Amino acid sequence: MKIKKLPVASQAFDYPLLIKSILAYSTKLEPNREIVYRDLVRYNYITLNQRVAQLANVLTSIGMDGAATIAVLDYDSHRYLECFFGIPMTGNILHTINWRLSAAQILYTINHAEDALIICHLDFLPLLESLASELTTVKGIIVCTDGQVLPQSDKLPILGEYETLLSQVSSDFQFQDFDENAVATTFYTTGTTGNPKGVFFTHRQLVLHTLALCFTFGTVDGTCRFNSSDVYMPLTPMFHVHAWGFPYVATMAGAKQVYIGKFEPEVVLKCFVKEQPTFSHCVPTILQMFVSHPATQQIDLSKWKVVIGGSALPKALAKAALQRGVDVITGYGMSETCPILSTVYLNAVDKMNPDLDFQVEARTRTGTPSVLVDLRLIDSEGQIIESNGEDIGEITVRTPWLTQGYFKDAEKSEELWRDGWLHTGDVASLNENYSLKISDRIKDVIKSGGEWVSSIELENMIGTLEAVQEVAVVGIPDEKWGERPYALIVLKEGKSLSKEELKAHMKQFVEAGRITPWTIPDAINFTTMIPKTSVGKIDKKAIRATVDTILT
Repeated sequence: MKIKKLPVASQAFDYPLLIKSILAYSTKLEPNREIVYRDLVRYNYITLNQRVAQLANVLTSIGMDGAATIAVLDYDSHRYLECFFGIPMTGNILHTINWRLSAAQILYTINHAEDALIICHLDFLPLLESLASELTTVKGIIVCTDGQVLPQSDKLPILGEYETLLSQVSSDFQFQDFDENAVATTFYTTGTTGNPKGVFFTHRQLVLHTLALCFTFGTVDGTCRFNSSDVYMPLTPMFHVHAWGFPYVATMAGAKQVYIGKFEPEVVLKCFVKEQPTFSHCVPTILQMFVSHPATQQIDLSKWKVVIGGSALPKALAKAALQRGVDVITGYGMSETCPILSTVYLNAVDKMNPDLDFQVEARTRTGTPSVLVDLRLIDSEGQIIESNGEDIGEITVRTPWLTQGYFKDAEKSEELWRDGWLHTGDVASLNENYSLKISDRIKDVIKSGGEWVSSIELENMIGTLEAVQEVAVVGIPDEKWGERPYALIVLKEGKSLSKEELKAHMKQFVEAGRITPWTIPDAINFTTMIPKTSVGKIDKKAIRATVDTILT
């Protein structure tokens, strides 16, 4: 195809898309809005900009003046927000360490990412000391405290305490322009097989992702909207996929931000009552706590908007949240996608529909692809699946902000990007309104009697029982059917449920034609806790690995 390019002025500026532009706008609208950390720290956007400059001065003073990978091992905090900006704005790479991984996996990610510096909360210092002899690239440790005395260590190269180091340098720093394709962030997937895989994102990708979030949650009319007057309180760890990108959006908008630090229910609830957050994102288990915990029953949730991700939003939980007045929707993405791919969209008519069951059904779908997201479904032969709401296939995508590969893993990178599309590993259907509904992960689909059975759909059916607090369904080997569903169930306190009652409940879905008789679980077990991954998802791999033990 022919195109035409025109000559430009000799001094025309080719504006790079850099994270520093997001921060720079934060003082333009509401510079006096606050950044809050628990009940310990409270400052405005002017101070945030000054502290980011101080962090930059600290980094450059110790030789981290670009191209170094700097890790953060902290709870959600104002410090973490400062690192979201100060580290990549100096040309360095922010590595957000998942502190819920095992010690061996954390060691692997630090060495694999080639971290030169770690900014570490005091709570995690013993962990680093236990790994000290095996850290191959780390040159220094900066310790974050909440007023505690900085301990001595003869095992680690401690450079000082975060606040003390910031107080010793200027709050002025000239952030340079550089190539927008410079890597800004990296972190590691919580893969179910092998070592975690490192994904990476550039300044350009993060700026475009931020603008897409602004469009999706601000410009587009719908439900669960976010704007500069909201009070933002994330309830997912900031190490998890850039806290879904919302700290960048909230900062650019100059919205009040509340960070809760170490997740302690009593502290979280006190922050909630005092700071009155209006917008959060979390996994279903956190929303479950807010909706059902006795301590929250007197808290008004009617002004709270919540985006659920990480795993499917159970219909029973969505219904309970809506009954408490929570404006809840589902979002979809993954570590490799920065993360946004789709969110629930309700048009002007649908969002006003008073029917609760309609709202539950609509809000638990996977949503409509966001702006600049090209999405298609393909079958096992690579053929495109028709958008009829019934046929299912693997989600494959293209957007400007997808990781371009796995760090130091060419084979997995090529597998991820085969045929020029990023393969998500998620199975879904797409209806005529271009609304996506995930059926399952490819590895979690139950292959029974020659058909694919959605474990998520079975979980939703079981979850409608009043006695059920939480449920997970996986496929287990079966000589006749190939696989059969196995249900692991947590009951609500004081409630009871027999296996016969559960099977009787499931027969209504057989009669309605939604499932076949052989998809009713024969194997059912009641438990007090369902295994979770490090980011709060139901760990179906762990359930499958222990199912023989559980059943015996």
